[in-house]
Amino acid sequence: MDNIFHYKRRKSSVVAVGTVPMGGENPIRLQSMTNTSTLDTEGCVRQCISIIEAGGEYVRLTAQGVREAENLRNIRNGLHSLGYSVPLVADIHFNPKAANTAASIVEKVRINPGNFADPVKTFQTFEYSDEEYESELRKIRERFLPFLSICRENGTAIRIGVNHGSLSDRIMSRYGDTPEGMVESCMEFLRICVEENFYNTVISIKASNTFMMVETVRLLVRQMDSEGMKFPLHLGVTESGDGEEGRIKSSVGIGTLLLEGIGDTIRVSLSEAPEAEIPVARLLTDYVIEKEQLPILKTVPAISKNDVIGKSVAVGNIGGDNVPVVISDYLAIEDLERELIPDFIYSGKCCDLPENINKIVDFSSFTPAKNCYPLFTIKEKEDWKKYDQSIQFLRLSYSECDEEFFTVLKEKAQTILIVESENHHIYEQKALVYLLRSRGIFNPVIVKQSYQEQNPESFQIKSATDCGFFFLDRLADGIWLTNQEYAVSSQQTVTCSFNILQATGRRISKTEYISCPSCGRTLFDLQTAIRKVKQATADLKGLKIAIMGCIVNGPGEMADADYGYVGAGKGKVSLYKGKECLMKNIPEENAVEELIKLIRGCINSKN
Repeated sequence: MDNIFHYKRRKSSVVAVGTVPMGGENPIRLQSMTNTSTLDTEGCVRQCISIIEAGGEYVRLTAQGVREAENLRNIRNGLHSLGYSVPLVADIHFNPKAANTAASIVEKVRINPGNFADPVKTFQTFEYSDEEYESELRKIRERFLPFLSICRENGTAIRIGVNHGSLSDRIMSRYGDTPEGMVESCMEFLRICVEENFYNTVISIKASNTFMMVETVRLLVRQMDSEGMKFPLHLGVTESGDGEEGRIKSSVGIGTLLLEGIGDTIRVSLSEAPEAEIPVARLLTDYVIEKEQLPILKTVPAISKNDVIGKSVAVGNIGGDNVPVVISDYLAIEDLERELIPDFIYSGKCCDLPENINKIVDFSSFTPAKNCYPLFTIKEKEDWKKYDQSIQFLRLSYSECDEEFFTVLKEKAQTILIVESENHHIYEQKALVYLLRSRGIFNPVIVKQSYQEQNPESFQIKSATDCGFFFLDRLADGIWLTNQEYAVSSQQTVTCSFNILQATGRRISKTEYISCPSCGRTLFDLQTAIRKVKQATADLKGLKIAIMGCIVNGPGEMADADYGYVGAGKGKVSLYKGKECLMKNIPEENAVEELIKLIRGCINSKN
C-alpha cells in the first residue's frame, strides 16, 4: 500500500544538467525563464543574471528558430565571461532543427511532444487505424533519433515537456482532452529514450487547470512505475497568473504533488518579472521539505491514495453537492460589506453580529438564537452527545479519536467536523478524513489551519499548499484559515480562502484569469494587457478569460477558457471565443477594448 501519510520524496534517477544535477538525492531545483528576445544578447544576459542572483539554478530561454538557437552560444559566452555558469535550457516548439542546433550549445533542451513531430494543431478530429497510428509513431522516432544522437554526443539533457494546451490532433483524436492522452503523449517519447538507452531525460506535464495537472502527473508516475521508469519530474502550473491568484494557484498544484514526494525541479510560472518567481518557489519547496520533520503516524487507515472515499452527506448548506464553505474568525462590520463574505463567522464567546449572519459560538457560552450554531471541543463530548440541534460543529484532531467516538459519531450525522492539527501536520488531518470514511462516517469536514506568518505572501503560499489537496481530492467541504499576526488581516484570510477554492475549481467566486508568464515569444506588453483586462472584466463572475503571449499554448488553453487574448505577432493580438478565433491580428493598442466589446456583446446576446 502506498503510504500517503508522511513526507517521503520519490526516488528518481539522476540527470546531469551541466554542473547542476537533478533527481536522486539532489535538492529540488528552482528555475525560471527569460522574457526577452533571444536575439537580444545583452538583454538576455542581464535577465539571466537577475534570475541567477534571485536563486535560480537553471535558466530557460525560448528558441523559435535556428537563428535564436545559435545565439544561445553568445548568451552563454556572455554569462561565462561574467563568472556565471548556471546551466541554460533551450525551449523549443515546432522546430526540430532549432532543437538540434541548441543541443550542441546549452546544457538542456526542452521539446514539446505536441509539436515536435506531429503537424501543426488544427483542432480537427481524425480517424486513425492501428496501422496508421503506428506509422505516425515511426515518424516521431525518425525525427527524434537524430536529436537524441546530438544530445548524447554533447552530454546534453532533454526535457520532454507536455502541455495541456498543445496536445497534437493525433493524440486528441484517439484519447480526447484527458490525462490519459497527456500521459501517452509523454510515454511515446520516453519509450524511445529507453529503447535507445538515453536516460539523461527529465519530464514535465503541465496544465493551467490544477486538477488536470495533479491528476495527470499522478497518472504519469503510476505509468512509469509500471514500465520500470524512474525519470525525474519538473513541476509547474502552466498559466497560473499573477499576484495572489498566481501564488495560490501554483502552490495548490505544485504543493500537492511535492507533499506526495513527487518533483525534482519546479517553476512557479507568474505573469510577472521572471526573477519574482524564484523566491516564491524557494518558500514553497522549503515549506514542503520541512514536513519531513513531522512525526510519522503510528497507525494509519488501511487505504491507499487511489481508493475512492466517497462524498459527505449534506448538513444544511455544508457537504454533499454543495460548494465548499468559508469560515472566518470574527470580522469587523465594515468587512461584512465587501464582496467576499464568509459563509460562517466564528465569534468565540460573543454573538453581537447581525442576525442575518451565520455565527459559530463556543458551546460554553452558547445561547440558542437565529443563525447561531454551537461549537464543541472533544473535551465537551458528553454535552455534545446530548445536544440535538439540527446543525452543530465539533473540533477534533487525529489523536483525539477512538472507537467509542466513532460509534457515537455514527449517530450524530448533523455534526460538522472541524479537523485541525498542531504543527500543520496535514498528514494527520488527511489520515483522519480517510479513517472516518473507511468506517462509513460521512459527516461534512471543514479543514482548519492556523498560522503566525509575518506577511501575506508566505501566508498565501503555505495555506494553499496545506489545503489544496483537500479540495482537489474532495476530502473537505469547507475551509477555515486563521493567522495570529496582524500582518495578515481577517479579511485577507477570507480572500485567500476563496482564492484557494477557486484555484482548485471547487467554488468560483469571481472572474478567473488564465495568463502565461511571458517569454521571448511574447511580442506585446503582457503584464499591461493583463492589468487592463482585469480592470475591465472583474465584475464578470464565473467567466474564464485567457491572456496568452503566443500560439504555443494559447488556442489549446482556450478549451479551458471562455474567451482568449492571444499574441499573434509583433504588436498583434487575436481574440478567441473558446477555441474559435473570431478576430485576427488586431493592433495591440486596440486589442483590450475589442476583447471587452466581444465579451459584452456575447453576454448581451444571451440575455
